[in-house]
Amino acid sequence: MSSISAKPPMRDALVAAAFQLFLERGYEQTTVDDIVTLAGVGRRSFFRYFPSKEDVVFPDHERCLADMEAFLAASGDEHEPVRRVCDAARLVLRMYAENPTFSVQRYRLTKEVPGLRAYELSVVWRYERALAEYLRERFAGRRDGTLQADVIAAAVVAAHNNALRSWLRSDGQSDASAGVDHALGYVQSTYAQSAAGAAPPRASARAEQPDDVVVVVSRRGAPLWRVVQEIEATLGSD
Repeated sequence: MSSISAKPPMRDALVAAAFQLFLERGYEQTTVDDIVTLAGVGRRSFFRYFPSKEDVVFPDHERCLADMEAFLAASGDEHEPVRRVCDAARLVLRMYAENPTFSVQRYRLTKEVPGLRAYELSVVWRYERALAEYLRERFAGRRDGTLQADVIAAAVVAAHNNALRSWLRSDGQSDASAGVDHALGYVQSTYAQSAAGAAPPRASARAEQPDDVVVVVSRRGAPLWRVVQEIEATLGSD
């Protein structure tokens, strides 16, 4: 029995038509009317999926951002926070790696169009904000907790994007996962221990008193970073 290839979903058809025209004519020279004509749909159909022409260049970021927020929301006390945000960043890499050809084309197009670079920066900022908000909640009540959260979120995004751009510049030929793992590993080694074990100044003063003994009770199996956090809270209390 012969098989009939299914028609691509309208959203995918619009993205394919848009990039075909962008590559042939240029981004600025392509209109929404040009895109819907090539895709064989009405203008209303375009705006049902994409609020603007810029959005068709980044069709999967809203879904990826929602996935990241859901991933972070599902976190528990057993998850070390810095590692968790690094794992969340890997969801973005997965989105790019799903279609290397499209990702490379978008990278080249974004480099050429200032308006798209500005749009991309706004998307990156939303990812960073999601990571920072999660970390702020985990570090709430800790000395410099907000500062730590914001710095670590920015470092995760910077490390991820450094490796991602390297992969895109290779036309998707290098090992994207290895590059991102290396970059995020640097963030974890730099920030995970300090984020878990930063003690207030009075801790060192107490350590000089041999008769001052503190006993902290923690449940069996609790992660090390949580035990350190409990010790920090106890030493910092009156």
